[in-house]
Amino acid sequence: MRGNCWAGEEFADLAEAQRHAEAWCRDTAGKRTHGTTAARPLEVFDADEAPMLLAVPPVYDVPIFKQVKVHRDFHAEVARALYSIPGQWIGSILEARADSALVKFYARGTLVKVHPRQPAGGRSTDPEDLPTEKVGYAMRDLDRLIGTCAGHGRAVGIYAERLLDDPLPWIRMRAVYRLLGLVRRYGPGPVDTACSTALDLDVVSVSKIASMLERATETTAPLLPAAGSAAPSRFARDPAEFATDRTTVATTVATAGTGVATERTGHLTVVLGGSTDTKEPR
Repeated sequence: MRGNCWAGEEFADLAEAQRHAEAWCRDTAGKRTHGTTAARPLEVFDADEAPMLLAVPPVYDVPIFKQVKVHRDFHAEVARALYSIPGQWIGSILEARADSALVKFYARGTLVKVHPRQPAGGRSTDPEDLPTEKVGYAMRDLDRLIGTCAGHGRAVGIYAERLLDDPLPWIRMRAVYRLLGLVRRYGPGPVDTACSTALDLDVVSVSKIASMLERATETTAPLLPAAGSAAPSRFARDPAEFATDRTTVATTVATAGTGVATERTGHLTVVLGGSTDTKEPR
């Protein structure tokens, strides 16, 4: 191959080199008499080896390898899907291997957990991975989660219901747990007040609640612009520019021999060298 097939050759790309190698194996090396077997390799392959070949295997399932962190909700994320991990690995970095069928998690080469592969936005939770107080989260017990929020204030409970008002509510549960985290950080009173203010404005965003609490503006209602008092656009033109007065008469008289231009009722008359040409305005 090195001295006959490749030596002295130049190829534009890998595909051309592949075609050249296939042709050389088939037409050159395959048809000349082999020094050891005293037979043509192509004939030996067709007669003896080809019948023994197995079927071509399917396309190789290329896996995904990545390092993931186990979060406090007992889940790790792989390809935008969540998978539960036993509690003793919270805060640890694991190696994940995900193919089209399974997702496997390893800790220094030791298998920790196996889950069926989920599509993006999916979740695979094993109740055995969670302590008793987390079963409601794992099994998507929305009523229990809303009840927990309502225990910190009426507005907090209503806000949790608004957050979970989605065709796929379990994908919004992390937002509710973030809201509970704000309760632990700032206390039930300020969070309930902030939720009440946000509900009055029909704003459903935990990030907005966090911003209000951080700036201590949960008790201050923002000033909304009055109806019809919106500021003009930066590039808006003055309406007066579009006003037209057809009664205005403007007359411009040029020097003799160059012409006379007159505008009266929307047409232009040009006199040049004694001839008259009337043009409509563009």
